[in-house]
Amino acid sequence: MGKNKNKRKAGMSGLARFVLDSFKTDNATASSSTEPIQGDSGPTPPPPKKQKLDERSAPLNLSEPVQDEPEPKAPAPQESSVVVSVVERLGGPRYDASGLVSHFEDASEVPEHLQKYFSQRYRLFSRYSEAPGCLLDDEGWFSVTPEKIANQIAERCRCDTILDGFCGVGGNAIAFAQTCNRVIALDVSPTRLALARHNAQIYGVADRIEFIQADYLTFIKTRALQANPRKIDVIFLSPPWGGPSYLSGSTDDQTAEGEHPPYHLSSILPIDGADLFQRSRAITPNIAYFLPRNTVLSEIAELAGEENVEVEEEWTGSKLKALTCYYGGLADDQGHLFESS
Repeated sequence: MGKNKNKRKAGMSGLARFVLDSFKTDNATASSSTEPIQGDSGPTPPPPKKQKLDERSAPLNLSEPVQDEPEPKAPAPQESSVVVSVVERLGGPRYDASGLVSHFEDASEVPEHLQKYFSQRYRLFSRYSEAPGCLLDDEGWFSVTPEKIANQIAERCRCDTILDGFCGVGGNAIAFAQTCNRVIALDVSPTRLALARHNAQIYGVADRIEFIQADYLTFIKTRALQANPRKIDVIFLSPPWGGPSYLSGSTDDQTAEGEHPPYHLSSILPIDGADLFQRSRAITPNIAYFLPRNTVLSEIAELAGEENVEVEEEWTGSKLKALTCYYGGLADDQGHLFESS
């Protein structure tokens, strides 16, 4: 199915080669906040500002900070000792992974290192307390994309089939299932894949997601050997950034007081972020790359070559949380690349 152009949000773009001539430094100035990526529990903000790559202006505050409201507690989920295959196709039994990790409903139950993430649970999953309760492992708590940001990205990525190469506990896959006909969700962790399937069922979209336990690089390499592989319209890349310390940058980078050191694509796991991007382009030019807010913008632009890249700032309240970089037919004025891919 072709891309629904009426659903795309226009924005500013810059030519990669123009950007490389314009930047005098590799440091992408970002907010001084050291908090993890968090969503917004308040009213839906206007579309995020699209950052022109040939400008170094200060970020624009697009919405007012929202105070967390007390949330009603849901009944405690029923523990389940039944473990269902994490690589589950359509038509399987009702899936409950409650026995794999704890579902916290009170701060007193939460380990100290997860307290700051737990306080934002309804920004991560608005249905967090809906029975049997959304589930996250330790990595899921600090790496899941907040729901409103995930929904914004999904709206931009409307297509027939999208590949979520690093699905984690399912935040983005759930959003994609609401705008795309089919979602292929990969993860190397059987636990996180099981939690993603569990959470997708709470949102009623599990039947539109194919959960596959696989290494992303192995998956795309195997696909390249297939005679007639399934067409993939869009790839969403949200690889590991290196944990909550990603804002620390490299000790070799010098920054002004109050600024975060620049984040380089070479810090991405499991391989250099530029190499990861190029391997993905062999499948489709339409890539949405979810990156830290302090990522070096000239490196982002260089990936596009002679094409345009559109960088969308993801804000919650007055804080810049992340960047989503749209390549190929997802970028403004490049719809022809989507149709021809």
